[in-house]
Amino acid sequence: MDTLKKFIHYYKPYKAVFFIDLICAAIISVVDLIYPQILRSATNSLFTQGRDVIMKSLLPLGIGMLIMYIIQCLCKYYVSYQGHMMGANMERDMRQQLFDHYEKLSFSYYDQNNSGQMMSKLVSDLFDIAEFAHHGPENLFISLIKIIGSFIFLFLINWRLAIPLLILVVIMFIFSFTQNSRIQETFMDNRRKIGEVNSSLQDTLAGIRVVQSFANEDIERHKFRKSNQAFLMSKDGNYKCMGKFMSWNSFFQGMMYLVTLIFGGFLIAQGQMDVADLAMYALYIGIFISPIQILVELTEMMQKGLSGFRRFIAVMETDPDIEDAPDAKPLTDVKGEVTYDHVSFHYSDDDTLVLSDVSFTIPAGESIALVGPSGSGKTTICNLLPRFYDITGGRITIDGKDVSKLTLKSLRSQIGIVQQDVYLFCGTVKENISYGKPDASMDEIIEAAKKANIHDFIMSLPDGYDTFVGERGTRLSGGQKQRISIARVFLKNPPILILDEATSALDNESERWIQKSLEDLSKNRTTITIAHRLSTIRNADEILVVSDNKITERGTHDDLMKLNGIYAHYYQMQFER
Repeated sequence: MDTLKKFIHYYKPYKAVFFIDLICAAIISVVDLIYPQILRSATNSLFTQGRDVIMKSLLPLGIGMLIMYIIQCLCKYYVSYQGHMMGANMERDMRQQLFDHYEKLSFSYYDQNNSGQMMSKLVSDLFDIAEFAHHGPENLFISLIKIIGSFIFLFLINWRLAIPLLILVVIMFIFSFTQNSRIQETFMDNRRKIGEVNSSLQDTLAGIRVVQSFANEDIERHKFRKSNQAFLMSKDGNYKCMGKFMSWNSFFQGMMYLVTLIFGGFLIAQGQMDVADLAMYALYIGIFISPIQILVELTEMMQKGLSGFRRFIAVMETDPDIEDAPDAKPLTDVKGEVTYDHVSFHYSDDDTLVLSDVSFTIPAGESIALVGPSGSGKTTICNLLPRFYDITGGRITIDGKDVSKLTLKSLRSQIGIVQQDVYLFCGTVKENISYGKPDASMDEIIEAAKKANIHDFIMSLPDGYDTFVGERGTRLSGGQKQRISIARVFLKNPPILILDEATSALDNESERWIQKSLEDLSKNRTTITIAHRLSTIRNADEILVVSDNKITERGTHDDLMKLNGIYAHYYQMQFER
């Protein structure tokens, strides 16, 4: 019931359309119910009159029925068009709400959930929800009117014959109710399995270059075949349940015709029913059975829709780990002093400390470099500053202001990040650079590109700044993508900068150009650099060596070389190579 209440809430903006839709559905049903009565009345009274009376009565009867069917036709148009648009609008609203919520969810959510499942919820689940949103209430309303209306007429025509039919209907609905929970389980399993198929497909297509370069197409086919087969098996279980459900309902419907024929014939033989009434019974049985079949189909639609809606609600009720504090204030007039004060951190699903008692201060406009083995916590230190994760101990401040007391938007707008793995959106060069400042003028975009040493290359492209870069920038080299990402940060012009191994995956020529761009970008900005190639950080104001989840060495390049510790060892290893 709680799920249904939440589902009904989404009808609120469209309640006028919803109620008109139900009124039209009621008119459609009533017209269908009236027709057998008109036919019965005409058969019993009109056609027993003389020829002249029949001819005079047929025209008004025909006009009346024509008007009735025109009204029904208009109602069907409204139901088919406006009713479907109501469902489509609700689907759009939910999809936008879900997308907006995805945007708010923290990194930890994405660490634990795969994108295929998330895509399935955005597309497949919401389509099923929209179908149920339109057809569910409408079909239920039409079916109830027809079932109740036809049963009333069946009782009025002959109550004796209606009683065994009522018993069959009760048995049929009890059977349907007992099958519902099992069908619902199979639909939920379907949703999970199609999410796994989507995830496998997306993973393979996104990494198709890696797949083909390693000639591992057979491995990926096997993985996809496995998830695809699992989905087939879940559909098999679902169709078995639905087959059982629908076949038994079909049997009960056939029994209604059988009871009508056998018991109706007996009543005629007993003089308790005439042949015309039995003909009316057959018509009303048809009207009665038709909505039962619709309800059977509605059961499948409802289970799909509600299963999808439960998955939708499960995401919507997932609170972001990182949110603005109730008293959060915007970060303004940033000078750029950054302080980590006895900071500790562990992930929410693991109590093992990733960072322990980390402390350092970066004066405004100065730079530090983080050095250490893989997994030592360097990237984690950087991720804590813009609050991609929240610390579990200590305090981080910018200009003395605790970052946990600042609005996320204002905090992150003051920090520029250049990562090793550059992500370019599927669009043009101009669109990707302007991501750093969406309202930037063309002159500002060009100036940022020049600062990143990428303008000349862009102008050599066939369409210049309007050149399409491909999905994830596949038409560009690693160095070209990196310089576009640097231009993006130049355009953003933040006072604080994080460089996360920005040159480690580049060749020497690309690194030379990128390093010059990064040096220009870092001027007069508070900069945190994670470096794999130690030659790029020799001029940092301070170098911190991170190992065993804490800072083990600190100082300038010369200081650390004299110390002859971990840093000196790393440096000598690289120099010797």
